Amino acid sequence: MIHKITSIRNLIQPSALSSLISKLGASSYATQAASSLQQACEPSSAYSNDEYADIDWNGLGFGVIPTDYMYIMKCPSDGYFQQGQLCRYGNIELSPSAGVLNYGQGLFEGTKVYRKKDGGLYLFRPDQNATRMQIGAERMCMPSPSIEHFINAVKQTALANRRWIPPPGKGSLYVRPLLIGTGPVLGLAPSPEYTFLVYASPVGNYFKEGTAPINLYVEGEFHRASRGGAGGVKSITNYAPVLKAIHRAKDRGFSDVLYLDSLNKKNIEEVSSCNIFIVKGNILSTPATNGTILEGVTRKSIMEIAKDLGYQVEERTIPADDLIDADEVFCTGTAVGVAAVGSITYNGKRTEYEISPDLVCKKLYSRLVGIQSGAVEDNRGWVVEID
Repeated sequence: MIHKITSIRNLIQPSALSSLISKLGASSYATQAASSLQQACEPSSAYSNDEYADIDWNGLGFGVIPTDYMYIMKCPSDGYFQQGQLCRYGNIELSPSAGVLNYGQGLFEGTKVYRKKDGGLYLFRPDQNATRMQIGAERMCMPSPSIEHFINAVKQTALANRRWIPPPGKGSLYVRPLLIGTGPVLGLAPSPEYTFLVYASPVGNYFKEGTAPINLYVEGEFHRASRGGAGGVKSITNYAPVLKAIHRAKDRGFSDVLYLDSLNKKNIEEVSSCNIFIVKGNILSTPATNGTILEGVTRKSIMEIAKDLGYQVEERTIPADDLIDADEVFCTGTAVGVAAVGSITYNGKRTEYEISPDLVCKKLYSRLVGIQSGAVEDNRGWVVEID
């Protein structure tokens, strides 16, 4: 009986559950189960009036802190997403044969909500995340939300969790949109149903070192992606394979891993969770995206800002040997921001880079943060207000 109630709960209004249970002759146990389902799925229109959540804003790292609400939108077999809604943050129910569990059919995005000094809330280029999810969905045989629906869902999630957005300068609200195959499938095939889910968590620095330069290890045994694969989209299947390499590198005292291309095994591609740049004189170079490298939103933004500041920017194949002669190396990503690299170890040789206030990456990051905070004029319409 409980299974029957569970399978049809999304087809009825929560207020009708008790009547349905009565007609089905459900036990008190089933009544309690249905009640919990109703509590989990019924959206609330009353958000907390607290200005800030009661947490230590100065101690934020990059980890999950459960907030109040998440956003859920379903797409059945007809390929059209239904009206989404805010629900209380909590666990979700999946069939054991769900496409995401059996065949890894899933994508995720990451964007941040910032709080201005005047209390206003804003996003940075969320249309780029929405577009990237659409590109990834096409690669993974999945339907995807429209750009408008994506941005609206992120905004709703941010507003519903407003009290969890850190004070200015203390961090940001990291918003994680997910697109996963939730329908049951046994043979290798696309899922018959999909769920678009958005949750959020307040975060600080991604790396434990905070603002200190990071130390990278060039991985020669494991590869992040290969030609013809899904390395160029933000598929969930790209990340579990790098965990062993990261774990091994951190045991040796490194911050993260820099991967080489799987074909020639000599050209740098990207770090586990971010893109990489090298600086030589007035030239900024970053590996060209060729299907194995994720086109990061921060990567793209830094390239445009660098051109505005008079630097020459090039996307090219970068042999790992070029790291030895670089004046400066830095990483970019939504989670990491812009992080200076203090050293890179390749083939047993450690190359160290001078760290100073005059680093190019610090100038670029300062301009990026200035645009995001409103201190620098946004000439491109990158900043999106949430109201």
